[in-house]
Amino acid sequence: MPDMLVRLYALPDQNTILKDGYVVRRAAAYDKSVTLHWIGQHFSTQWAGEADVAFSRQPISCFIALDQERLVGFACYEATCRGYFGPGGVLEVHRGQGLGTVLLLECLRSMREMGYAYAIIGGVGPKDFYAKTVGAIEIPDSTPGIYTTPLVS
Repeated sequence: MPDMLVRLYALPDQNTILKDGYVVRRAAAYDKSVTLHWIGQHFSTQWAGEADVAFSRQPISCFIALDQERLVGFACYEATCRGYFGPGGVLEVHRGQGLGTVLLLECLRSMREMGYAYAIIGGVGPKDFYAKTVGAIEIPDSTPGIYTTPLVS
């Protein structure tokens, strides 16, 4: 899966309106245990490990999406590498509600506020989503990128 590049200085200004009941916010320290367990359970232990790093940042570089106070999505930045967005995901049953877009934009805007002009989305799955949402472009010859030797249990 290739990496993609995003121009942070060209992010869309409009906010996505979430449907009733959903909340997206920056994760707090007290969210760490539940969030890491949830990510490991619904996505992968590798993503949980990356999110663990995001919880060590100040401010925490992880945003979470909640439905009726239950975790349904997350997105991180500055987890595996500086200047990188990811990992992030939304439970399948909650997709299509704008959560992925809001999580992505919250992370990218935070990176822009840190002084970055560009962000890298590593090992992209949904290329069309990133291209459409934030104008991300594929980085040539970026496969396999930094994710070359993951451990297996």
